[in-house]
Amino acid sequence: MTAMMTLQEKTWLDKEVALGEVEQIPVGEGRVFLVAGKGIAVFRARSGELFGVDDSCPHRGGPLGDGLLAGRTVVCPLHGKSFNVRTGECLQGDVDPVNTYPVREENGSMYLTLRYEG
Repeated sequence: MTAMMTLQEKTWLDKEVALGEVEQIPVGEGRVFLVAGKGIAVFRARSGELFGVDDSCPHRGGPLGDGLLAGRTVVCPLHGKSFNVRTGECLQGDVDPVNTYPVREENGSMYLTLRYEG
């Protein structure tokens, strides 16, 4: 019961970070940005949606930003693990999920939201 109370008492703070122009990411590809000391891969889907995930694959640290994007799935270039870029879920089910980050576009610029425990 104490652990549950501790979780309920936590406060989360959102911080929005400007990443630059959307046009720097070709449609169907990803680019890596250093945000708060962490590599975050941002993908621009053919649908126009933007997705952010940790660049480091939870399987063995492969560079997800170099992975292939198909719809809402990115495939790690090292060992072929696939992740849903919206939820972070590993589609093979045998690896922990990758962290995801909301990314939005406004007037041609991208903004990524980080969550901090406050």
